[in-house]
Amino acid sequence: MDIKEIIQNPIKAEFTQFMDYYSGQFRSDVPLLGNALVHVAGSAGKMMRPMLLLLVAKSCGGATSSSYAAASALELLHTASLLHDDVVDESDMRRGVPSLNVLYSNRIAILTGDYLFSSSLYNASLTKNTDIIESLSQLGRTLSSGEMLQLQLQHQGGFNEEKYFEVIRCKTASLFACCGRFGALSAGAAPERVAQFARFGEILGICFQIKDDIFDYYNTDIGKPTGSDIREGKITLPALYVLEKCSDEKMLTIKSRLNSGEPLDDEQIAYLIEQAKSRGGIEYALEKIEEFRSEALEILSADIPQDCREALTAYLDYVISREK
Repeated sequence: MDIKEIIQNPIKAEFTQFMDYYSGQFRSDVPLLGNALVHVAGSAGKMMRPMLLLLVAKSCGGATSSSYAAASALELLHTASLLHDDVVDESDMRRGVPSLNVLYSNRIAILTGDYLFSSSLYNASLTKNTDIIESLSQLGRTLSSGEMLQLQLQHQGGFNEEKYFEVIRCKTASLFACCGRFGALSAGAAPERVAQFARFGEILGICFQIKDDIFDYYNTDIGKPTGSDIREGKITLPALYVLEKCSDEKMLTIKSRLNSGEPLDDEQIAYLIEQAKSRGGIEYALEKIEEFRSEALEILSADIPQDCREALTAYLDYVISREK
């Protein structure tokens, strides 16, 4: 049994039921909207976040109708944010297919995103759980705040390790944290367990983003060229490490430009990447991942059903060991 089968094994029936429910969110009597929704649904990802929520719910007693509504709410909000991101970033591809803004227009992409945001809130309301509704509402604000903070740092400088983790907690880990929180809440777990699984989800999100950032230092097939993050002014953990540790003339010049919000030229980007790879930046990022992994494993206590504990451990290892 491979790692993906281990992850899905405890929730096969629940995941099938969720997908039946979720697919119903992409239908409309308005033909133009319906066609746009069909395109968005056709470029869906691996549904890893709903799987996490369902695994947590199963660990806490079992998935309920609220679990399916909460999982849909989170995935719809995430999907809506991607549609808006594609417009802002002027992206022309999403998961290997033309993005909605290119296939139709920016206006249709934004309106479709607005529709999915509203559908997200509606699904949250179906849970009848005020904690889920409030957390989802706050999540939208957190995601937007993270994007704005990153933009501020890109243009004004001031990136450091503390700010880096603040950005990824807002932009990535907050969504995973809500998967853990909503899974436990929807299954009626005690407040302590809700908090523990929210932290487990947050750690997953942090590890996911650090690993994703490491890919930018190598030639991979994840759809972006080496150094694209740095070229956009996003200074990630490996680079931050060597910027702090190295003080040669080239590095001091790079640090000065970054602190003032000035873009780096191609030669400086190549040098920063090379230094991050040769002077311990990648190893430092991987060590951070291992520290978070150890904390996450402590949360998976013995009172979780064995198949769920194995699946959640496999989920954590999949996030850490993935190659794209």
